Amino acid sequence: MLEEKRELGLFNTVLLGLSGAIGFEIFVLLDYAYFHLAGSGVILALLFAGIINLLIMLSYCELGAAMPYVGGEYTYIKNAYGGFIAFVSGCFRWLASIFGAALAAVCFTQQFTYFFSLILPFMQGFIAAFKPLIIVLIVFIFAISDIKGVKKLGDVVVFAFIALFIVFITTGVFHGTAQVNVIPSSQPQSLLGVFAATVYTFPMFFGMRALIAGAVKVKNPGENIPKGILLSAFLIIPLYIGLAYIGAGVVSPGETHPSPLLNLAAERILGWGGGILFAFAGMVASLSALGTSLSVQSSIIRGMSRDRYLPKILLRTHKNFGTPYIAILTGAIFVTFFGVIGAVEFLGYAASFGSLIVFAFVNLSLLKLRKEKPHMERPFKTPFYPFTPIAGVFMSLLMLVSPMFLGDVNAFGALTSGVGLTALALTTYYLRMVGRYRLQIAVGGACLGSGILSILAVFLTLTGVIPPIFPYLPNFIILFFGIILAAAGFLNLTA
Repeated sequence: MLEEKRELGLFNTVLLGLSGAIGFEIFVLLDYAYFHLAGSGVILALLFAGIINLLIMLSYCELGAAMPYVGGEYTYIKNAYGGFIAFVSGCFRWLASIFGAALAAVCFTQQFTYFFSLILPFMQGFIAAFKPLIIVLIVFIFAISDIKGVKKLGDVVVFAFIALFIVFITTGVFHGTAQVNVIPSSQPQSLLGVFAATVYTFPMFFGMRALIAGAVKVKNPGENIPKGILLSAFLIIPLYIGLAYIGAGVVSPGETHPSPLLNLAAERILGWGGGILFAFAGMVASLSALGTSLSVQSSIIRGMSRDRYLPKILLRTHKNFGTPYIAILTGAIFVTFFGVIGAVEFLGYAASFGSLIVFAFVNLSLLKLRKEKPHMERPFKTPFYPFTPIAGVFMSLLMLVSPMFLGDVNAFGALTSGVGLTALALTTYYLRMVGRYRLQIAVGGACLGSGILSILAVFLTLTGVIPPIFPYLPNFIILFFGIILAAAGFLNLTA
């Protein structure tokens, strides 16, 4: 396989990190954290989330500089722990992409509705009623465009967003804002709200990993990857804090029509046009993230299919466009299902679930590789080792489980869905690993045994030895299915 040409310098590497981090999340995740969890304490929560992200990214700096290859996190974990753990991490990474794409689709409908509430207010109710249909349409439009190989939005969008946010912050300062109490009261409930908001806003920084995904194109990766990650973090953290500070200074957390925060703040600072501009920006960010997430998830499951963990059909490419249409459509179905649910809070936690597990695995991989491969070339070494990766593992797991201890029903729902889909993926892994012939024998034996037991149960029921096992099913139906199962089992065992 030919290696891709390394053509990205430091500036473009930083831009790659920013293009992943500056996305739709700021338009949608800030609302619940501000209005329902922490109030103005969300500013402190964003600072904590940024610092924790920076701590975790230090491990990415070392591993990305040492292994700037295709696969990113999957490659790091596979080098450290081998196939099964890499497969599990790949599943969690795929889950994060699916839930993130679903959240992007929901964010688009929110911004779309707000946009029409400003330009055509009488259409707002009509659009709100058809949100599920809008989600289905945009997901499959982007899936088709991905299959056709349509290029995504470029770097100009990143500059446009940065410029828009700077204008918003600057005009907000001159507009005048209410006094914002950044430090919450010492009451336990206030502190718990800030911590919950930290967990909830943490996904705003996940997109920075786009830099790792593009590491194969970075020139002088040993130097530029760590610098790119750190510079991206140092730029995005104050930018997000500034947006939250201005929003909190203009919109009160107790308002009766609170959502969306940034749109309301922009409308009050910049007027009617500001609200439209931010709604349009939110739609563009959502569509860009949706398209990127569909591509990322297809890349992940194709990688696992290539390694024979998933069915080979996922590798199939379109005969005209040369794109992995089966993998893209598979992801689109899951994205549509979760997007139609439409629960922003649930999807926000669910998007965190897979990523936090992967973060823990990456930090553990750093610890293991340091021990087992001490002579590996490491252009960048994580400072304060081993405390930094240990803290990264601890913080990842703490942020994963703490919302459940706080009693958040959305976190419970996200955990249940995540565990359920992971169990499905692990079942697929097991079935693939046992091999076709052993699986055929297992299925054949189960069918033959079930068929014989069904036939025997009918015989014993008719002779009065035992009562009917299925009283609502006629005996001839049970007998028929028993014969079919027994025949299928016999044919499987003798094939």
